[in-house]
Amino acid sequence: MRIALYQPDIAQNTGTILRLGACFGVPVDVIGPTGFDMSDRSLKRAALDYLPFVDLTRYVSFDAFVERRAESSNGRSRLVLLTTKAEASHTDFVFAPDDTLLLGRESAGVPDSVHDLADARITIPMRPGLRSLNVAVAAAMVLGEALRQTDGFPRAR
Repeated sequence: MRIALYQPDIAQNTGTILRLGACFGVPVDVIGPTGFDMSDRSLKRAALDYLPFVDLTRYVSFDAFVERRAESSNGRSRLVLLTTKAEASHTDFVFAPDDTLLLGRESAGVPDSVHDLADARITIPMRPGLRSLNVAVAAAMVLGEALRQTDGFPRAR
């Protein structure tokens, strides 16, 4: 399981998601360009003292991310897009342990070209008339369901 952030706008949300990845042992991919400084110094501020514990990969572009996925996954890993434009609920979706959960920009989601490359599109059901959840909250909810389904939570010692 992986989390991928498409051109995130807000450092604090990225920091929260990095902390989520660190706590659950889930690698995080940050796809640029970002709307904030992606230096280690900036990320340390956003992710607090959890940055050393997260498996973080930074990509300069979505094309670089796609190229690396093609090289490393041999077509096995699905790209699962969290989007308000999907009809399938995250609780009805059947996750696989090697899925990559892709979240879009806080301000704009992802472009149609990225939608078209996703293997699956899922949404979090909400009350009618409300637009969306915070991206870090959405990441936590869907990752929790994915780890529950795949028995992927870390084991207590």
